[in-house]
Amino acid sequence: MRIARLNRPGNFDAGAELTAPGGCLTRRTFLRGSAALLAAAALDFPMRIEAGPAPIEARYYEKLADKKVHCLLCPRGCRIEDGGRGHCRVRENRGGALYSLVYAQPCALHLDPIEKKPFFHVLPGTQALSLATVGCNLECKFCQNWQISQSKPEDVETRYTAPSRIVEQAASAGAPAIAYTYGEPVVFTEYVQDIAALARAKKIRSVVVSNGYLNRKPLLDLCGLVDAIKIDLKAFDETYYRDICGAALRPVLDTILAIRAQGTWLELVYLVVPTLNDSPAKIKEMARWIASNLGPDVPLHFSRFFPNFRLANLPPTPVSTLDAAYDLCRSEGLSYVYVGNVPGHKAEHSYCPKCSKSVITRNGYRIERIDLRDGRCRFCGQAIPGIWGDT
Repeated sequence: MRIARLNRPGNFDAGAELTAPGGCLTRRTFLRGSAALLAAAALDFPMRIEAGPAPIEARYYEKLADKKVHCLLCPRGCRIEDGGRGHCRVRENRGGALYSLVYAQPCALHLDPIEKKPFFHVLPGTQALSLATVGCNLECKFCQNWQISQSKPEDVETRYTAPSRIVEQAASAGAPAIAYTYGEPVVFTEYVQDIAALARAKKIRSVVVSNGYLNRKPLLDLCGLVDAIKIDLKAFDETYYRDICGAALRPVLDTILAIRAQGTWLELVYLVVPTLNDSPAKIKEMARWIASNLGPDVPLHFSRFFPNFRLANLPPTPVSTLDAAYDLCRSEGLSYVYVGNVPGHKAEHSYCPKCSKSVITRNGYRIERIDLRDGRCRFCGQAIPGIWGDT
């Protein structure tokens, strides 16, 4: 895993790696590095250092008898005894009220290229101040950020960082967007909402990278505050979601449909895991569903899998498999299909669907050329959907 560190206050190095001997990133190394980053980042902002306040009350739950609570944030619908926590490990019942244990407690704070999220149709070539807390409501066996997603709040060193301070840091860094990423923003949704509201007032955009496993009410509230959402569509198969992610596909599809209906910019990522979700028949079924329900203009990224976490026994995805998925989806009429985690691949570029010329040329996370004028192809004038200009 690649994570950022500070070489000196104010200088984010998004390409740096924190690795253990032999090149492997350990959980301890990752968490220590993130804690150091948070501490160093604060040096740039001579504000009063506040002790972390008590956890805030969650916004999506109902009280039950006997001091139990019913969490309404995601489809799990956890019913939690007094003193217990939900499946995500970051929401706790205290005396019959549900509290978020991670509000304003980021465990990672980095400045990344927005292409790393990946967003390919949102402010290309810019940086996004990216943050996460611990916790997740899924249990994906391939998770590359398991050191964050599968941790409990008490496992990780964090620094209390109020929403206003996140916005100030983004502004100071010249970042036009804040990204909620690395872990799962669903489980720190109150923090996302409060940052996004303040950021919008300062003309800083908010982009969310999520598994899409949340209920309709919090989703609609989120869509009203953020500018773009990228959903990790793990597979187009209920069995895969159950066995590999510990969840269900249908709620994710409902989330995708709702985001599209709300007009929030949407991109999809599909991590292609060899032997598990690389069936051409299923990928074709997904492509047809996207074309029929979302339209041809929603970007779809096929990402290359590398052995990780509980799927370390599998090989990396063959590039030929990614090429076949790309060709299949293009043949089904999808206009913007990408291949990720293969630097230098021709499908990193954005092509005009009318004249077929590259309108954004990429090499990894680096933008080499942009041939757009006011959101249109410079060569033929075709409109290219996305978020291209200033807020």
